[in-house]
Amino acid sequence: MSKETGPSKKKILITGGSGFIGTNLVESCVKAGATVINLDSSAPRNIAHEKFWRKVDLLDLSELEKTIRAFDPEYIYHMAARTDLDGKSLDSYAANTIGVSNLIRSASGLSNLRRIIFASSRLVCKIDYQPKDEFDCCPTTFYGESKVVGENIVRESKAIPCSWIIVRPTSIWGPWFDIPYKTFFLTIARGHYVHPGNRTIEKSFGFIGNSVYQLQKLMSAPADKVNGKTFFLEDYPPINVREMAEFICETMGVATIRTAPLAALKIGAMVGDILKLTGWKNPPLTSFRLNNLLTNMVYDSAELEALVGELPYTMRQGIAETVEWMRVRGEIKQLRMCQNDV
Repeated sequence: MSKETGPSKKKILITGGSGFIGTNLVESCVKAGATVINLDSSAPRNIAHEKFWRKVDLLDLSELEKTIRAFDPEYIYHMAARTDLDGKSLDSYAANTIGVSNLIRSASGLSNLRRIIFASSRLVCKIDYQPKDEFDCCPTTFYGESKVVGENIVRESKAIPCSWIIVRPTSIWGPWFDIPYKTFFLTIARGHYVHPGNRTIEKSFGFIGNSVYQLQKLMSAPADKVNGKTFFLEDYPPINVREMAEFICETMGVATIRTAPLAALKIGAMVGDILKLTGWKNPPLTSFRLNNLLTNMVYDSAELEALVGELPYTMRQGIAETVEWMRVRGEIKQLRMCQNDV
């Protein structure tokens, strides 16, 4: 990706820089000329980023504190988290709760620190819920609950030495992504995607290039405009799921998507539920995924749009970059790039 903004020639610390959003954020900050380190317990997805990586666990307060204070950053993007939905208790997500407390404690004595962005998740609310304000949450998973706890730790802390922002990534997609959003692209590539009838479904999704742009714009925004605020990280306007699927088909050069009655898809989802119970970790369709697909998910983006302005990537441009990334990695074989449309 070549469209960067935000702090340059600065010292930027990114936790979770080996993850999906973090990988793209590291790349953009480095290209902008910043001095960057990535604190993560896992190795980078992009092997070119190994020189920026320090293996540090959020739960190891001593090592975290030592590494952060030695680097003495001016900006921190706290993206690290456990993000799967497989945990059986809130304690399973200690990285999202204790990890936040440890990050704040480690940063508390930094005199040069100007801002921290803390990543939460849209899953602090169930998919069809419209929160009244940033404090109004209704998680349905232990992961979502852990993110609510993490947000509250940030808001209640008296030890953060600078301005701070909470962001809630919605459904972010693009290069370096993984399940479940990569599955959507692969399902279309294999000709297996079936849209539910003529239903119009709108989603506040976000292309990763736009998400990184927004993060960097928020990092450099005036403190009186953003300090202590919470923003959903999303593209605007919301996307139409069928339109997105058709653009992916067009870009890949595969057959157009098919439609099926909702009743048939519900039966397929029940079969997927059974397959998952028998040990298939990632069946193409489950009741959970079908419900997520069918439910409109739109958040108010007016304040974010006013701060950030026009986004650098259209949906078609994002799809073109994503498909090309998948092609280069050998994940899709059929491809017909539609350069005239991007």
